[in-house]
Parts: sequence; C-alpha cells; structure tokens
Amino acid sequence: MGISGGCCPIKDLPPFAVDAGEVVWAINCGGEEHTDVHGVHYDADPSDVGVESDHGKSLTIQRVVYQDQILYQTERYHKNTFGYDIPVHRDGDYVAVIKFSEVWFGAPNQKVFDVVLNGEHTVVSELDIFAKVGRGVAHDEIVPFTIRNGKLRVNGETSQIDGNKISIEFIKGDLDNPKVNAIYVMKGSVEDVPQLPALPGSEAAEEEEDEDEDIPSPKPSKSRKPSGPKIKDPYASDDTPAMLLPVFVAIGVTGFMEPDSRCGGKLYEKRFQNEFAFL
Repeated sequence: MGISGGCCPIKDLPPFAVDAGEVVWAINCGGEEHTDVHGVHYDADPSDVGVESDHGKSLTIQRVVYQDQILYQTERYHKNTFGYDIPVHRDGDYVAVIKFSEVWFGAPNQKVFDVVLNGEHTVVSELDIFAKVGRGVAHDEIVPFTIRNGKLRVNGETSQIDGNKISIEFIKGDLDNPKVNAIYVMKGSVEDVPQLPALPGSEAAEEEEDEDEDIPSPKPSKSRKPSGPKIKDPYASDDTPAMLLPVFVAIGVTGFMEPDSRCGGKLYEKRFQNEFAFL
C-alpha cells in the first residue's frame, strides 16, 4: 500500500454501541486503554512504529470533559508516513472518528499533513490542527465510508479491500511530522457520532447563545395599584401650623382651670363649651 514505516495490524475487537452505532475498533494512540464517557472502549496502542508521547498531559485540553482528556493528551507521531490496519468483515456504512490536538506548536503552518484511507483516498487534506482550533484544543475528523462486496467507497471514490482490512495513514509532508491522538471506527452513520462542543466564537457557538437568549425570562410581578383616588394627607399642607392643635387644647384646659370668679359657674361652663366646640 506504499506506506513508509508500515501499518500496525490490530486484532479484532468485540463490537459495542455508541448511540445507535456499533463500535468495531478503537485505539488510544500512544497511550493506555481507556473507556470514554460515551462507553467507547479504546485499546492501548500496540504499535511500535514511530514515537509515542504523553507531552499533552502538561496541558488541559479544551472542548472535552476531564475524564476523556487522556484521549487528546497522548499521541503517536513519526518522522515518516505511518498508519494502522483496521479489520472489517461486514458490508455496511461506517464512520471513522480520528482525534487530534496540537500540544506542541503555538502557531499555524508548523505541522501540516494528509490523512489517507485504504492507501488511495485522501480523506483529510493538509490538516493544520493549530489553524483549525488552536493549541491544546480537541479536534475530531469524521470520515464516513461504505463497504460493499469487498470494495470501499468514500467521497465518491472506490478501491478494493485486501484481506478484510483497510488502512488509515498519516502522510509525511514538508511541515514537521504527522501524528494522531486516538481513532475509533463504528458501523453506523455520522448522526450516531457524539459531537464535540462548538468552538467559542464560531457560528455554531453563536447560534447556541442565540437560542439561550430566545428563552423568555420570567417577568417580575407588578405591584398592585390602590383602588380609588389617592387620599390627601391632611397634614401635608403648609397652611396649617403644626402646633395649632396643641395650642387650642392648652387654651381650653386653661379656661377650665381658671374660671372667671366674677361670673360664677355659668361663665366657666360657657367658656369651656365654646372653646372645645371650636376644636
């Protein structure tokens, strides 16, 4: 298949499900076995081609939950083209999910390479992980393909399958070394593949924010309005002296305590009634 460095043959794995799809093969490249939050079990990488690295453990990988950081922190790279052989025994629709994160370079155009399926089909062209998502950020390439009657069909192209296996290759280019962090292949459709969260600032992320903003917030309850006209405060007018009432009361009490002795009790009673009638 023209692979410099060769492909690593992988034993057949028991299938298991992701959503409606059936995972038939999964490898944590450059790392140990791991089961992710979706139930996909990745075997430890059996390859001895190239270099396995866990340099990514020095970073917190964005867009992925803590439990699955390891899938984007470990990797395998090689100074030449390298790859893996994937066993396929049944006809049907498949999806390859190829996981990457740039954990070394901090600028674009430093590491660029192609991904080729079955030795003939370039399914990812000039992949620049940093240019796609930046440093320390998860990125998945999702490649649907079909197997029928011993042939593979992808992107409108067809090739012959040799020995019930297909290869996935990472092609050495002019800019640094090709690499991969993890891979799984499932029998199913793209709709069955769990998607990474949208990148902050992307159109998809903005659409998610718009959907959140469209949700109406609960309106505050309105305060009750009093029925009828507002009652005027009788003491709010400046025309009435504040001490008027106490003064009149004092006058009334004084009249009561000091009756005019010249007029007797009748004058006392009349003065008392007049003053309190005024109040």
